[in-house]
Amino acid sequence: MRRRISTWDGLSRLCVAVSVSGLLLSLTGMAPAPTAAEPGPVRGSAYMGIGVLAHDGASGRTGGVSPEERAGQTEGVDVSSYQRDVAWTGLWSAGTRWAYTKATEGTSYRNPYFEDQYEGAYDVGMVRGAYHFATPDGGSGTAQADYFVDHGGGWSGDGRTLPGALDIEWNPYGDSCYGKSASGMVTWIGDFLNRYKARTGRNAVIYTSTSWWSSCTGGYRGFGATNPLWVARYASSVGALPAGWSAYTMWQYTSSGQTVGDHDRFNGAQDALRQFAAG
Repeated sequence: MRRRISTWDGLSRLCVAVSVSGLLLSLTGMAPAPTAAEPGPVRGSAYMGIGVLAHDGASGRTGGVSPEERAGQTEGVDVSSYQRDVAWTGLWSAGTRWAYTKATEGTSYRNPYFEDQYEGAYDVGMVRGAYHFATPDGGSGTAQADYFVDHGGGWSGDGRTLPGALDIEWNPYGDSCYGKSASGMVTWIGDFLNRYKARTGRNAVIYTSTSWWSSCTGGYRGFGATNPLWVARYASSVGALPAGWSAYTMWQYTSSGQTVGDHDRFNGAQDALRQFAAG
């Protein structure tokens, strides 16, 4: 049986407790214990650009290109479980013509909204693809490529399916380079890319930022000749590209766009986008 405590009784006890605590602190000279640090994101919750915004930030008017340049590019978006039910019809009406959906992360996480998001983009007429959020500290590149392909990351030459993308960026869960040396990271990425091509017949797109690539691969140049670049930079221009690439295929130019946050541009007109999808 619980005894009801009156308001006056509760306040009296609180005042006594506060007085005693203050007296003890003043006598001992001790400060209150610091508040525990807030926990980081849960494994699986990462999305494209989560580390880019945290480390590189945004500057100026993002995505500001001339009307002529804009006319030669095609608007896109990327989504994850964070967006849940996406308003694809509204995006299409606003001129968005392609989309990437997060399919997997590591070797155990699958986006529970993947099917609806992936097919939703297709149903309104978009060219669409899937991406894998890489966690090189949680399984080999080969194993993660297999997991990706087995759970939505495949490719077909129908002109409506983009090649899979490897999202490799600042680690939101810990060490920026996932505890790997530059040579170890290059090996991991190479294992993923080789396995993906062996399984699908296409070279995967590499999504990254120039700053991360310099820091965590040592400015490795070997993938630029084979793998399309999707560069992330939230600024008025795309800026310097990662080592090995002289041009970008896609540019994630903002994380605060309309309808969904992440907006992108394909570096070509819509017919070029379909040709790229077809391989």
